[in-house]
Amino acid sequence: MSIESKSILDIFARNVKKRRNELGISQEKLAELSGLHRTYIGMIERSEKNITLLNIQKISKALNVEISTLLKEE
Repeated sequence: MSIESKSILDIFARNVKKRRNELGISQEKLAELSGLHRTYIGMIERSEKNITLLNIQKISKALNVEISTLLKEE
């Protein structure tokens, strides 16, 4: 995986985890809301999974946030 790919995965991972914590929900609850598996959510939050656009959309809907917010570097 290239440095650029890892970087965007890290940004997405941090933003998903931050938003999930703001909402006070567990990885398991996010998985349930998004229709994804809990271990998959964990892998995303650890930047271990190259996520598809469809799953990005599912997670953003579950977190009630725009996709662009999850991809924004802070």
